[in-house]
Amino acid sequence: MDFRYFSMPTDDEFEKLLIRMNPPRVTVDNSSSKTATLIKVDGANRCGILLKMVQTLIDMNIIINRAYISSDGEWFMDVFHCTDQNGNKLLEDNLADRIQQSLGPAAFGFQALRRSIGVEVESVLEHTTIELTGKDRPGLLSEIFAILADLKCNVLAAEVWTHNSRMASVLYITDEATKLPINNPEHLAKIKQLLFYVLRGDIENKSGGVDANTAVVSVGSTHKERRLHQMMYANRDYDTCDEDCNGSTSDESNKKKPIVTVDYCADKVYTVVNLRCLDRPKLLFDAVCTLTDMQYVVYHGTAIAEGPEAYQEYYIRHIDGYPISSEAERQRVIHCLEAAIKRRTSEGIQLEFCCEDRVGLLSDVTRIFRENGFSVIRAEVTTRDCKAMNVFYVADAYGAPVKTETIEAVRKEIGFTILHVKNNDNNNNVMNVFSSSKDTTPQESGRFSLSNLFKMRSVKFFCKSFMGSFS
Repeated sequence: MDFRYFSMPTDDEFEKLLIRMNPPRVTVDNSSSKTATLIKVDGANRCGILLKMVQTLIDMNIIINRAYISSDGEWFMDVFHCTDQNGNKLLEDNLADRIQQSLGPAAFGFQALRRSIGVEVESVLEHTTIELTGKDRPGLLSEIFAILADLKCNVLAAEVWTHNSRMASVLYITDEATKLPINNPEHLAKIKQLLFYVLRGDIENKSGGVDANTAVVSVGSTHKERRLHQMMYANRDYDTCDEDCNGSTSDESNKKKPIVTVDYCADKVYTVVNLRCLDRPKLLFDAVCTLTDMQYVVYHGTAIAEGPEAYQEYYIRHIDGYPISSEAERQRVIHCLEAAIKRRTSEGIQLEFCCEDRVGLLSDVTRIFRENGFSVIRAEVTTRDCKAMNVFYVADAYGAPVKTETIEAVRKEIGFTILHVKNNDNNNNVMNVFSSSKDTTPQESGRFSLSNLFKMRSVKFFCKSFMGSFS
């Protein structure tokens, strides 16, 4: 049996040369579909190109409604049906150039991704980046921001994920006085020491919980959201035994759980991964990122997200060219994809915070959250034109919804015009979506079959599009 496989790049300059010789070609088509812009990308195949394409579109705030992926050979061709955040077509004149520039040689010039976990600090042009991983607990985020404020660090941006008793965060900071990155070794050492002390928390407890906290200094950078996935994966947030011990196996939790299947293809050439869950932004990126970092190559794929549910199907092999061959490996892929989906699921009450930025602002806000029994599930912190624009997803200390009167008391203390509660339609619809399809498979419903769609529609579509691209 003939297997094709990718070899990991070992020479960065040689990789750049190959990309310059065979740059991806990007075509933007606004005439083939009435509702979406078709972005077609084709070129010489290489490891990681699919993830880079999806990452580029996501970073440009483009919504991917459909994706057709084909890369079984020396060449690839992928087609994405896209809209803007408001569901409209993409009408920018230079869109293709912007995408092509993002996929050029400079985009693949970074070195091997870091694999250490814990606290990582690196200096870049405009800020210092701090990476934290450890055991999650109520009030942890408040303590982290309090330490940074006390050490005269201004937090420009941050993203925090929690899942299965783990926490991972990436923070961008500057020196309060100079507004520049922090490069002083003594100052950096003190920041790391105090943050590590906070991350340890009750590490001495004998409950057998997560205690993988380390402190590491490194230079270099990678995509923030991809790095968060890597940090969570390294901290084994996909372990199902921990999730069961935390009592997250209720009927309601099971109904929200994504459906992931990993099956053997009939001729054993591929492993087929099917994914079905409630749709949300960046879902395609999360799935492709996880498969790529687990060293699987997606040869063919189909993704559809045009309703409350999203469906994805991937034909994959390991980077060595072979499909999944053991039950243990199959289960691991299932658990890792489930974890990747749930890390960014918008559970809890969504609070939007907007006001003039100042040093110590996050410390004050999260302290109020902690004093009122809020536990921050996820956070997105940004600063634009001296304005703090932050989003927090909160629950109580036990993971249950926060009472309305408690939220209103917090809003009164912070300011009704500063802190707003945003309704989360996804959470309201999740029970209805999964209840209506609980006992119905995609084939039985008559509305969707990933396997049939791939065989009957995607292949024909790819052949037609790919041949047409050379005419």
